[in-house]
Amino acid sequence: MTRRKHFAVMGTGLALIAGLLSGCSGASSHEHESGRETIRFTFSKREAIGFMTKLVADYNASQGGTKVVLDTSGVDVVSASFVRGNPPDIALANYNMETSRFVQRGALSDLSGTDAASRIRGDLKPLMEQYGSYQDRTSALPYSVMASSVIYNKEIFAANNIKVPTTWSELIAACEKLKAAGVTPFYATWKDDWTIAQGWFDYSAGGQMDTLDFFDKLADEGADVGPGSSVSFQKDFGQPVEKMLTLAKNYVNKDAASRAYGDGNLAFSQGKAAMYLQGPWAFSEIAKTAPDLELGTFPLPMTEDPRDLRVRVNVDLAAWIPEASKHKEAARDFLEYLYRPEIIEAYNKSQLGFSPTKDSAVVPDPRIEGMVQYYDAAQVYQGPSVLVPRTIPIMNYTQALVFGANPASTLSTLDADWARLAFRQ
Repeated sequence: MTRRKHFAVMGTGLALIAGLLSGCSGASSHEHESGRETIRFTFSKREAIGFMTKLVADYNASQGGTKVVLDTSGVDVVSASFVRGNPPDIALANYNMETSRFVQRGALSDLSGTDAASRIRGDLKPLMEQYGSYQDRTSALPYSVMASSVIYNKEIFAANNIKVPTTWSELIAACEKLKAAGVTPFYATWKDDWTIAQGWFDYSAGGQMDTLDFFDKLADEGADVGPGSSVSFQKDFGQPVEKMLTLAKNYVNKDAASRAYGDGNLAFSQGKAAMYLQGPWAFSEIAKTAPDLELGTFPLPMTEDPRDLRVRVNVDLAAWIPEASKHKEAARDFLEYLYRPEIIEAYNKSQLGFSPTKDSAVVPDPRIEGMVQYYDAAQVYQGPSVLVPRTIPIMNYTQALVFGANPASTLSTLDADWARLAFRQ
């Protein structure tokens, strides 16, 4: 295991390791109902439970050999089930450091021989391997990729004769023009720290640097991260944070510090700002009060070269089948059903996500059309906020920055946190 892969699974408890090694020591999941083999299917995206409930019902009605039982109990319950040796038979779950614990210890079976695996885009492999891998296995397959960038009000842009900016200078000019017209350029919701980390911090960094390369090198430095290391937060994130603060100090609503995510969705639906740094999940919330509002998306430009434009992505859902499942073949049959073009494309269209398959024919929703060319060309980055282990309070730090904390000392603290954590590992 490389140093990076080892570091990516920080904080894993010994209890989990013991549970995974115990394999099948827990209660048996051999279940049959009326002659049908029963498999437990864990699904983690609460916003899409309605969609998945119908899909499971359709699958169960389509054949008589297997009954799929939908489990939406959440990631903590899933982690505990691994410890007990009785994990779900198949899952569609957010792919993050939590899942990497299962990957790194070989707790997930190899899916490389499935038809579904043969249809996955090769350029998504780095996103799947960012948290490590196990031997030569394909431990998980991407199912839904979420891309996020600047959401903008097309009506406000048109009314002020503003074109979508593709460079930092054009972005600042657009902000100044909006401000002069009495329009708030960006609506910010800093009461909720995650909105700063996911949007302001991630977009600013991802628009200027190769985040995966940075974290590769940072992991290689390990406990030596600091003023003299080849890479560090203080050294490499200084300029992105400076530009983030330029926008934050000059072009946001005056009450940003007291506004939360829900406030932002409502205010943006009411036309109280031209731009909003949120993901596609905000569209459905905005549409509740302004269903006909014309919205679009574009990458936040952080340099003077339009070729640097990229969008933030994350693997919103990935499919995996545990080694400890006693129903692998039935689970694989259901996996192939999930990846049928008409199924996976209908799911992603319903959630404004991007399909990871090579043969996708989804016509993008107009609201996310501005990100399609970047996703198709693999001009994407993973947000640095999700690559920092949870034991480091990155969201608190990003919130402190927009509230006025000294950037150099905050980034220096991040370096020290990383070094301490690496040392303990």
